[in-house]
Amino acid sequence: MDAEKRQVPVGEERHTTPEPRHPDPEEWVADRLNPDDRPGIDPVLRTVGKQIKRLRELAGLTQPEFGRAIGYGADLVASVERGRRAPKPQFLAASERVLDARGVLDAVEDEVSQARFPARFRDFARWEKEAVSLYSYAALTVPGLLQTEAYARALMRDYCPPLADEVVEDRVAARMERRAIFESQRAVVTGFVLEEAVLRRPVGGAEVMREQLRWIRGMSGLRNVSVQVMPTSRWKHHGIYGSITLLDTRDGVWSCTRSRRG
Repeated sequence: MDAEKRQVPVGEERHTTPEPRHPDPEEWVADRLNPDDRPGIDPVLRTVGKQIKRLRELAGLTQPEFGRAIGYGADLVASVERGRRAPKPQFLAASERVLDARGVLDAVEDEVSQARFPARFRDFARWEKEAVSLYSYAALTVPGLLQTEAYARALMRDYCPPLADEVVEDRVAARMERRAIFESQRAVVTGFVLEEAVLRRPVGGAEVMREQLRWIRGMSGLRNVSVQVMPTSRWKHHGIYGSITLLDTRDGVWSCTRSRRG
């Protein structure tokens, strides 16, 4: 997400230039035409994979033996070592212990976690973890923080060009982990305004959408979460130009706007 750190004066609007169409506005800024995010191996994951492979070989373990020792399959171990899959924190922690990595793998946990997001979304993902409040207007799809796993997977499987299956699963998992801000003791204040069409669009099919609507209703019951719906019949509002996210951290206001002018 293209974001700029500055305080936003009351009443000021900021609009970005139109960008290529993308099936999921949540990662609009991670458009597949971005050279840093084309299909391939992320440099961070490639480096970490090589480190894990080297440590495994120094320990005298085969991939199947190492996998059994840390509780994962040999196929996943191979994918991580090639940099095709981002290892989860549990994988890194177990690898650190079994391979006696002396803190090498613990030290890269944050970088690996960020590498599971599209390249241009990573800064925002870090800011989101530090948020004290977050407000979002969604014009096309349910905001990522409110998405169910099935809804998110349906969106990501519809990318063009298609994402590899392992990339889809890594990004779905990363999106689900973002919901931890709702469970934080800091009780981040969040507010969501959804365009009526967002709730009527059956992403993933009827059953996926029913589950999604039930999830939104449940989330709206939390003390620090508010959910409102903008009727399609209303057109005089600032969200008419597209989705908007305003994120407030302890260090200031981060404003992120994705919009299209007709």
